[in-house]
Order: sequence, then structure tokens, then C-alpha cells
Amino acid sequence: MNALQGIEGQLEWGAQPRPECDVGQIRIRVAAAGLNRADLLQRNGLYPPPPGVTPVLGLECSGVVSEVGAGSRWRVGDRVCALLAGGGMAEEVVVDAGHALPVPEGLSLQEAAVLPEVYATAWLNLFQLGRLLPGEKVLLHAGASGVGSAGIQLCKAFGSPCWVSVGSAERLAYCEALGAQGGVIRGETLDGLRDFAPFDVILDPVGASYAELNLKLLGQDGRWVIIGLMGGRKAQLDLALLLGKRIQMIGSTLRSRDAESKAQLLAELEQHVWPLFSEGRLKPQLERSYPISDAEAAFAALASNEVQGKVVLVVDASLN
Repeated sequence: MNALQGIEGQLEWGAQPRPECDVGQIRIRVAAAGLNRADLLQRNGLYPPPPGVTPVLGLECSGVVSEVGAGSRWRVGDRVCALLAGGGMAEEVVVDAGHALPVPEGLSLQEAAVLPEVYATAWLNLFQLGRLLPGEKVLLHAGASGVGSAGIQLCKAFGSPCWVSVGSAERLAYCEALGAQGGVIRGETLDGLRDFAPFDVILDPVGASYAELNLKLLGQDGRWVIIGLMGGRKAQLDLALLLGKRIQMIGSTLRSRDAESKAQLLAELEQHVWPLFSEGRLKPQLERSYPISDAEAAFAALASNEVQGKVVLVVDASLN
């Protein structure tokens, strides 16, 4: 089979060994794969896959089940999307059967390809780790990103008002159209967020450069969930403020979690979130699609920070 790898900063589409399909697994003929910032980092050698995971890029995909290992609920021909530790940008991928979800009714395979990673990330960090309750206030940094777009819609669906920090007025309008109450534009000043504080939960992919402000913006018993380090990895913190407010600072990654915890996470998504797509209350924010032969352009688009929502790579257009 052919697959996409990042080798010394370059993308290479070429032959790779076909993975075996074992007990409890399924083989998916890939229609499309979602592109995430983790793929940009891995391509540049900054985010290697966990031990034992394929070096093929791609943390989410959609397609059609072509082989089923024993002990699976799936059947050949089922349309699915899947959360992966790697391997989605390939003609085929083998995945734990518990890490796949049905394509929501009414969605295309391209739309489904951009759901698993961002909705799993948003649900894990807002609702499981952040223990978000209806009525609690949320701040989403990088609100127009894939995870931010998912987070806004989930906050709206489950009754928690949210605000965002974004890079432009256009992006702020985009977030407000999705359901955000408001926010501020990065580059002007983030101090305007104080007007909306205190927040109960902050979802933070930025890290060090926002650390001091986050402590000031959180309210009593606030939860600060850090999921990325775009703004650096080292910060000085006023620990007296953290103690006085009883703030919980939570570091979180999804990719390295074990298979059982991922299966439990996806089971919750299927129960609580997936029906909302069929009802039209949630919508995949697919902004751009590229054929796999134009992967460099897709990676450049995401790296430009001009994308609102998600980018998808189409591997097999005949399946869509």
C-alpha cells in the first residue's frame, strides 16, 4: 500500500508494508484523513509517534471497513471514522475496533474524517478532565482552530457559555457564529478577557506565554487544562495565586493514552455527541480539502494559521 511520511522535513508518499488485521481490529480502506497540528510537528521531527506506532502520518481518518478481526461489532462495508495514534494518511489502516465510530447520518466521508481527533480532544479535556458543568464559563484559546471549533459547539450544546482568543476579527466572527459569546483578538491585547472573567475552565493549547494571564482569569476552583505549547514550555507562576484560588492545572495529551482509555472516550462520544450531528446541532467545520497528491499545499495551509476549522486530505475520492 502507499502511505505518507515526514522524512527530514519533507513529505513522501510511497510504498509501505501492509499492516496485519488481528483479533479485535478492523482494516479500513481510507477515503480521507484529517490534518492536525501534530502532523506538522511530526513532519518536522518534533513530535515522534509513541513507541510501536507506525511513522505514517495521520491521527484520524474515514473510510469503509474492508476486513474484520474476530471479536468486532463491525462488518465489511460499514462506513466509519477512526481515532488513530498514527497511520491515517495511507490507502489502508488497521485500528482497534473500539477506536472507530460510525459516520454520522447525513455526513460525507470527507466530513467524517475531521471529527474524531478534535471532538475526542475537546470532550476529553472539557468534560472528562475539566469536569465542565452546565452554566460554567469557558475560555478557549485558539478558538478558531479545529479543537476550538469543536469546543465552541460542545459548550453551546451542553449549556456552558464560552469566550475565545483568536488571531483576527474574521476569526472572532467565525467563533461567534458557532456559538461563542465573544472574545479578544490576539496581537491587540488579551487583557480584554478580564471583562468576561472569572472562568471556570480554560482550554489552553498555548502554554507559557499565556500562563500568568490564565491564573488571573480563572475563578475559585478553576481548571486550567493545557493541551499544547505553541507559546513555549517554560513559565514563571505565582503559586500563591494558584493555591489561593484552589486552581487545578492539568496537563493532557490524547495520542499517548492507552487503547482502553481511548475506547472508553469514543464510547462516550458515540453516546453523548454523535447523535447531535444527525440532529444538526453539531456540524463538521471542514474548510479545505486537498488530494493526497497535493499534501504539501495542505500542510502549508494549516501552518499559515489562516484556516478556520479543519483541513482534510482525500486519499480515495471514489469512496466519497
